[in-house]
Amino acid sequence: MGKVSLLDLQKKKEAGQPITMLTAYDYPGAKLVDQAGADIILVGDSLAMTVLGHPSTVTVTMEEMLHHCRAVARGTSQAFLVGDMPFMSYQAEVAEAVRNAGRFIKEGGMEAVKLEGGREMVAVVQAIARVGIPIMGHLGLTPQTTTKLGGYKVQATTATTATRLWEDALMLEEAGCFAIVLEAIPAPVAEVVTKKLTIPTIGIGAGVGCAGQVLVFHDVLGLYDKFVPKFVKQYANLWQPIVTALESYCQEVTAGTFPTADHSFKMDEAEWGKFKEMVIPPEYHPSTLSRVAMSEVKKMKVRI
Repeated sequence: MGKVSLLDLQKKKEAGQPITMLTAYDYPGAKLVDQAGADIILVGDSLAMTVLGHPSTVTVTMEEMLHHCRAVARGTSQAFLVGDMPFMSYQAEVAEAVRNAGRFIKEGGMEAVKLEGGREMVAVVQAIARVGIPIMGHLGLTPQTTTKLGGYKVQATTATTATRLWEDALMLEEAGCFAIVLEAIPAPVAEVVTKKLTIPTIGIGAGVGCAGQVLVFHDVLGLYDKFVPKFVKQYANLWQPIVTALESYCQEVTAGTFPTADHSFKMDEAEWGKFKEMVIPPEYHPSTLSRVAMSEVKKMKVRI
């Protein structure tokens, strides 16, 4: 399987072949997602919550996003890479948005950027596209503006709001987006938008009618302990098995059963003998050490 390109994604949309997209935030995560065969890896600003422990996505910075993007880029050989532009990295000024988008490509190793918003972001999308940077849009539930939306709620649930979203999607396509994420909107609305657009839609809580699907890495694997959104299917629940494994390690270290000889290195017997003669008095040889009071051992001037 070769490197996924924008042309490959568009061909999948036209052929009715679903596009697979997952988030990743570090080198091992990227290696796993890439090996699984995902078409797109998104370095999402959701890392603010899943990796950095913040209560929302808005606190993550450009520098933090670029740090994680570089790690993901090093772990990816096949998937198409998209970096999520963080809150206030593109909303204030168009020129600043273009510069920050460029940093994702030049410094972060990404192949495209993603930003949230509809008609209000058209000028930004046009400017970024003008310099040759591919852009993925994001409509519906936009986590960076959940305060304005009244929280994490399903969007486009009325004829008026659904029509507005449909119009926004058309505007983003015309402005230059190569794909649009549709989050937490009614499945019939997402299907209509998908059929109307030439470019792919990537759904998350938007039904099966989208051109592709995306989920968060930690949600798929059961590694996020705060909550599980309704639209998430956990394909594994690795939290407790990992805790159990780490508990076993701590218990074995405490009990003195790890490490064993199998996990230790040996020394040539002749060299060991010379070493003992040079620095270790006979009474402190390991074979007799257990019979020596620790208070005496502490008087030694060498570490054994």
